[in-house]
Amino acid sequence: MIKEKSVHIHIHLTSSLLAVAFLSSFGSSMLYGYNLAVVNSPAEYIKDFYNQTIVRRNGSGVDKETLTLLYSVTVSIFAIGGLVGSLTVGMQVTRFGRRGTLVHSTVLVFIAGVLMGFSRLCGSPEMIIIGRFIIGIHSGISLSVVPMYLGEIAPKNLRGFLGLVPSIFICIGVFIAQILGLHEILGKEEHWPLFLSLVVVPTFIQLMLLPWFPESPRYLLMEKRNIHATITALKWYRPKSNIQAELEEMQEEQRSLSSVETVSVLQLFRDPSVRWQLVTVLVVNAGMQLSGIDAIWFYTNAIFENAGIPAHQIQYTTVGTGAIEVIAGLIGCFTIERVGRRPLMIGGFSFMGVCCAGITFSLLLQAHVSFMRYVSVACVVGIIAGFCIGPAGVPFLMTGELFKQSHRSSAYIVGGFFNWISNFTVGFVFPFLQMSAGAFCYLVFCGVCVGVAAYVFFIIPETKNKTFVEISQMFASRNGCETENQPLGLTDQLGLIKMNGYGALSFSFGLFLTQIFCRPSEV
Repeated sequence: MIKEKSVHIHIHLTSSLLAVAFLSSFGSSMLYGYNLAVVNSPAEYIKDFYNQTIVRRNGSGVDKETLTLLYSVTVSIFAIGGLVGSLTVGMQVTRFGRRGTLVHSTVLVFIAGVLMGFSRLCGSPEMIIIGRFIIGIHSGISLSVVPMYLGEIAPKNLRGFLGLVPSIFICIGVFIAQILGLHEILGKEEHWPLFLSLVVVPTFIQLMLLPWFPESPRYLLMEKRNIHATITALKWYRPKSNIQAELEEMQEEQRSLSSVETVSVLQLFRDPSVRWQLVTVLVVNAGMQLSGIDAIWFYTNAIFENAGIPAHQIQYTTVGTGAIEVIAGLIGCFTIERVGRRPLMIGGFSFMGVCCAGITFSLLLQAHVSFMRYVSVACVVGIIAGFCIGPAGVPFLMTGELFKQSHRSSAYIVGGFFNWISNFTVGFVFPFLQMSAGAFCYLVFCGVCVGVAAYVFFIIPETKNKTFVEISQMFASRNGCETENQPLGLTDQLGLIKMNGYGALSFSFGLFLTQIFCRPSEV
């Protein structure tokens, strides 16, 4: 194996990097968090609307179990939409690019917002369910594309920080939904359609501003082979930096991919050189949802009610947990480049497991010990805090880091599929599991959290401040494969020269012909 030359790149956070991270997360990732929690506060109002509509159509209502089933469908159909959206990611990011996919997918939010906003006026519960499905498709797309986009525009020393920005906005979305769901704001019966349709506001802002930012430089260079657009994009994101070293690092990765086309999902499963990376993506993405966090978000009010919290205090307790989510997310974001990915994942999942066990014991004992109701609330807060510190964002970041450019889009499809199918399973099954198993249902989540923490501890290496090529080499021995650089073809040879403080490219005659006869993509 030819030893790769390590390219040292240390670039400070620029305003353009921060702006695109905030903007892409604000109009996409934040909506995912918002839609996780938005159905929590108006749950009883939505059930009443369903029952009244059924009475008006059929002349009689339905029992409590049927209403629970309808509401569970309303909650979990969001995950089915997410599953559908995640399966389209590979095709869309190849055709439209990372930024282009985010821009094109905004139309889904406007359609969903209109359907949910006018559902009561039209007397149609179906419009709520269809709207939740469509907004789920958007979330399924953005939940994969935003981390992919930010991971590719970020230098390696900032990849962890920028990679966790979407998870902070997920927490902010949950918190905003909890604030707006207060009875004093939009928590009244007449306001729930507006509450559901507010998703159009941040998406409109994103649609107005995001197209002004460049595409991913890696996408432009490695998939579109547009040299000039790549340099323009790098200069935009690194206005005061020498981009030569980063271009060399991209060239190094392109050299290893010079004879490899973008792989499909089926090829990804058949490729022995990424076997353990693929298993890792499956474990951390499924474990992220099966940890029980979505059960906590979807049914926070019901959990607090079962814990014995007075009804008039539940909404304020829920808002308090939302504030803790944001704080925990910020802690993870600002410490990941110092402590690394593994400690955040191991510590987060382990703490969640302890708190899941704590909820079980506190619920069992609260009939005999009055203060146990507060222990159960503390455990709910602990689960949320542990999740937001690491498991909320690191799996998406890790999915991008463990694979080279040729495998990355298919890896996000696989990770997204298992993430969303697990999300649906928890959202749909939890209320029935809670009715049948009672407090013991949280022990299932405890087992999942401990299992994922153990897997990360024994299997996954630390990827902090490593290039994509170096990370692939770290897994080579475990996969039983050797990695080596392959020489560039004539049309792929890139020579780097230094010019005016930036990196510029001098390229061969074959590459010059490629640039003439290939239609360039837009920045």
